[in-house]
Amino acid sequence: EYMGGGVCFLPSGACVCMLALMADPNPSPLARVLLQQCLHAQLQVKPAEPDSEARWVEIQRGLIIYVCFFKGASEDIIPKMVNTILNVKLSECEDGKYVSILDLPGSILVIPQATLGGKLKGRRMQYHANIEKEIGLELYSQFLIQCEKQLAANVKCAEAGVVLKHGTYGNRQVLRVDTNGPYTHQIEF
Repeated sequence: EYMGGGVCFLPSGACVCMLALMADPNPSPLARVLLQQCLHAQLQVKPAEPDSEARWVEIQRGLIIYVCFFKGASEDIIPKMVNTILNVKLSECEDGKYVSILDLPGSILVIPQATLGGKLKGRRMQYHANIEKEIGLELYSQFLIQCEKQLAANVKCAEAGVVLKHGTYGNRQVLRVDTNGPYTHQIEF
């Protein structure tokens, strides 16, 4: 072996760039999602006011997707996120087999959740890695659009009347969930 100028020449004549070998094995995530199975969920998207009642969105059996974007994220990550989330086999059928939310088929509730980006420092949470609010809103909007497109293109979902509901980016919202177990998964992109 001979090393020189960041390149390693192996006895076979192959060369390997040392930068690739020394790349951070745990790069910072660009997005984090928390997936929770539900039997029923309601999300308050507008609080009650003196002249109007609170406004809620709701889904029946399906998947709640809590989503947070980090600095450095761009629209390039959205297709991978949507494809992974909608196709991962987390939903249990009556026969005990696990299928994707598309194959179940089940409804989806997307909730923007900036607190997923928190990092404990001492006794406080810090959110320095979270994306800027304006960029986060755009990514969240693109995420919703691509989820809706995949649901609309899926025959099972269309026939079953599956819906996608979502929260409002940047707002505090009240959530009510009925679940058949604390069946929650975190995925980083």
